[in-house]
Amino acid sequence: MKEKYKKFKLKVPNTYLLIFSLLVLIAIMTWIVPGGEYERTTMNGREVVVQNSFKYVDSNPQGFFDLFISPLKGFVEAGLIIGFVLIVGGAFNVLARTKAIDSLINKLAKAHKNSKALRTMFIPVLILMFSLGGATFGMNEEIIPFVLIIVPICLALGYDSIVGVAIPLVGAHVGFASAFLNPFNVGIAQGIAEVPLFSGIGYRVICWIISTIVAILFLLYYVRKISKNPEASPTYNEDNERRKNEHFDHIYNNDNHFSLKHKLVLLTFALSLVMLVIGVVEFEWFIEEIAAMFFILGILVGIIGGLKSEELIKAFIDGAKDLVGTAFIIALARATLVISRDGQIIDTILYGLAPLIESSSPVFASQKMFVVQAIINFFVHSGSGQAALTMPIMAPLSDLAGVSRQTAILAFQLGEYTNIIIPTSAVTMGALSMARVPWDKWAKWVLPLLIIFFILGFLLLIPPNLMGWN
Repeated sequence: MKEKYKKFKLKVPNTYLLIFSLLVLIAIMTWIVPGGEYERTTMNGREVVVQNSFKYVDSNPQGFFDLFISPLKGFVEAGLIIGFVLIVGGAFNVLARTKAIDSLINKLAKAHKNSKALRTMFIPVLILMFSLGGATFGMNEEIIPFVLIIVPICLALGYDSIVGVAIPLVGAHVGFASAFLNPFNVGIAQGIAEVPLFSGIGYRVICWIISTIVAILFLLYYVRKISKNPEASPTYNEDNERRKNEHFDHIYNNDNHFSLKHKLVLLTFALSLVMLVIGVVEFEWFIEEIAAMFFILGILVGIIGGLKSEELIKAFIDGAKDLVGTAFIIALARATLVISRDGQIIDTILYGLAPLIESSSPVFASQKMFVVQAIINFFVHSGSGQAALTMPIMAPLSDLAGVSRQTAILAFQLGEYTNIIIPTSAVTMGALSMARVPWDKWAKWVLPLLIIFFILGFLLLIPPNLMGWN
């Protein structure tokens, strides 16, 4: 009887088909949802929506050719991220060819095996670092290079690919959603809502601490679960195959010498990460500057690692080539935004959701804001973009609902918890692709955590209303 039921097991389509199906669905919506738009104006150098300016406009349904053109447009609009991913992939493959990472993994694996303190602190410390990055300087695209490092290390230490990608992805996104000094969501939202910049930091720090602890505890619970039963891992078979192909099975017996050359390569890499943080925080670096830094890094580590010019160039090209699939996933994810924007339905959806916030209780009103922002985040997952789109509407709505503008901003932030799962996010899909974790397996694993975060979001919005948070 069991064999019969196995035949009828539901098979989830692969990531490419899944996102394209989403594209088809959004294209169909452009034929059903009427077109609409808000007027925009410039405030503090940023385009924002003018309150009460919504008007219906002629619909622009997306047809058959629009559907197939949208991935190309997505490729163009996400060109910076795609170029960044390819350059990072090339640089990291050069780094891998120096064997410095293999030596580090070998040393770390042995230390991890022999040190209870390291085993205990490995995951909490890393998640804390990524969460702090998201909470302060808006770490987002910057997680992509770390996926290529942390996943192999986690596989070598006996964890799985899920843990490897969750550490940077969940860590940074949870920090981003509960940020207290992030200029890209808190700063912009407070500027638009005419709230003093980075005010209310005390309660936001509390939200960040609680959110980060929840993420750490969830991941530690999962690690304990797979340590007792490795087959409980959604990526058990794939990871075993990967360990064999990449020689992780023999990691503890590997006497790979951790030479001075390897140490210099890793020191160069570490200094580049320090430079990345300084560049982002102090000099407002964005993708172009970070990509250039990794380009330089690839050349430097190749030279220091003793690679000949032909080896260095081939390693760089091979590394970029391996991430072409990731580039297509990013383009498809961006295409979902392109087709909904060209179809003129984003503003209509926002206009339709806004009245749902009205409530007799400020607590319920703020919780509804949280849900609405989470829905909008599916279509507009840029923190700064969503702030510019929604805060000119949500700020006046919060006044009418008796919700403080600080609380409305917090509701907007917490709506970004969904970044850990939404398939329309180029960063999320790119990170999963680089970790070789299918979206369907990731979604099944991370959904319980997302539910916990939704419950947490509802709870965190209660105290501000009770204490009159302004």
